[in-house]
Amino acid sequence: MGYWAQAPMQREQMTLFAPTLDAMIGEGHPVRLFDEILAGCRWSEWEAEYDGKRGQPPIHPRIIASVILYGLLRGIRSSRVLEYAVTHNIDFLWLAQGHSLDHSTICGFRTKFRQGLKDLFRQLNQIAMTMGLILLKEVGLDGTRVKANNGRFETLTAAGLQEQLSALDTIIEEMLQQAEGADAADQELFETGRSTQQLPPNLAELKSRQEQLKQALEKVQAADEARRREGIDPKKNPAQLPTTDSDSRVLPNKEGGYAPNYTLMAATDVHRGFLVDDDVIASTSEHLVTVPTVDRIEENYGQRLENLLADGAHATGPNMEALEQRGVEFFSHLPSPKTAGDNPAIRDDPPQAVPASEWEKLPRNPQTKKLDKSAFVYDEEKDVYFCPQGEPLPYHETKSKVDAEGNRTYFRVYRCEQCEGCSLNPECRSDKSKRGRTVSRDEHEKRRQQFAEKMARPESKATYAKRLHGAETPFAILKRVLGLRQFLLRGLEKVKIEWSWACTAFNLGKLVREVGRLRAEFSNLMAEGEG
Repeated sequence: MGYWAQAPMQREQMTLFAPTLDAMIGEGHPVRLFDEILAGCRWSEWEAEYDGKRGQPPIHPRIIASVILYGLLRGIRSSRVLEYAVTHNIDFLWLAQGHSLDHSTICGFRTKFRQGLKDLFRQLNQIAMTMGLILLKEVGLDGTRVKANNGRFETLTAAGLQEQLSALDTIIEEMLQQAEGADAADQELFETGRSTQQLPPNLAELKSRQEQLKQALEKVQAADEARRREGIDPKKNPAQLPTTDSDSRVLPNKEGGYAPNYTLMAATDVHRGFLVDDDVIASTSEHLVTVPTVDRIEENYGQRLENLLADGAHATGPNMEALEQRGVEFFSHLPSPKTAGDNPAIRDDPPQAVPASEWEKLPRNPQTKKLDKSAFVYDEEKDVYFCPQGEPLPYHETKSKVDAEGNRTYFRVYRCEQCEGCSLNPECRSDKSKRGRTVSRDEHEKRRQQFAEKMARPESKATYAKRLHGAETPFAILKRVLGLRQFLLRGLEKVKIEWSWACTAFNLGKLVREVGRLRAEFSNLMAEGEG
């Protein structure tokens, strides 16, 4: 044994001066700065949830929240693993101040303080703003999908739910008849006086299950109706309702394939990468959260952001109009308008036909393979379109359509009356169409064209390019480092809380590093000054 180092202290050895818990954590350990920042925050929103008079004195909510947030930064999301950590890991033990936290306490705590968590998220960002780490000059908005706590094949369609309901209705009817017969016999023989309206326990459970199936059927029927409005045939491609977490939706995975998912939204200040807003939706309609996100940021921080950078899903006409009204400069991906060199349909005299030698260059729709709408030139003064042959498409009628979210959009339809005998007819009109070619135009068409022209400028492209790193990097860290690839909780409201915990931990980790960096730089300057 002479070769090997001797233990500095035998396990059985008694010590006169036992080391304190604080002495076990080095002065430079990041958990100290982590605790210092949280200790400087207000916790009144959390404290208000406690009675304050009855029962044993509770553990302060800051301590439990600290353990959860610190665990997230260490990639620990499980409440049982956290329970083990606070009794075995020195840094967790120090942070919990020696308190023992069982997993049920942690689980209940995580879903109880939604407003308090939002307030803590704002406070941390306000500290970052004071330090110049958040400027709200350029904010990137992006979304990603994370799997719900639901198996891929644990889903049902409307047909499957109808089948289960029919079978359950039959069973309930038979049991009701049996129960009524038994009650009548008991009443006649024993005159018990017991109410025959009270359902037996097993039958009551079936009735509850029946009500749940009816609610699920209403959800999936509503989803089928939304698909129908989008032009998807529910009979061929029916909506699927996850049976474990019915708030989630079967959506495409980022890794490929389909599964019950939620869409996570995050707004990132691209200056230093801090998250300034978070949200969760149970669909792919990311454009619906664009304006509410901008409004929440102003409400939470008392300052309107200057530039919003978001991908093409957010570049809708209503969003452009709303952001313009709010004085927010919007940058997004939108196909650049074709120039005359790219598109021969763009010509100085639209009533004049495009030469036949240029027909092959006319833009085609990639889906239909027919002439694209961009091959038709609009004359705003006359309110008429001109086709590549120079024929007019005057206003014909106004129509409307309802999208998957129930929003109605009105658009003007322009129809050509000179399609018969036209040389471009086979390349222009649908093979099934018996009427003239139509082109539609909604109220936002002009705004989209102006926006596309703006995004074609080099300076706009340079600004938008900042979104790629600024808005997408947090998702990579949250998934890779924090391990957020599938939710632990179920239901949209609880999933929103779980996402808020992750975003708060992400910002807190960045703030700890930034404060640590500034203190180190200050210490170095002081040392240089003394030298």
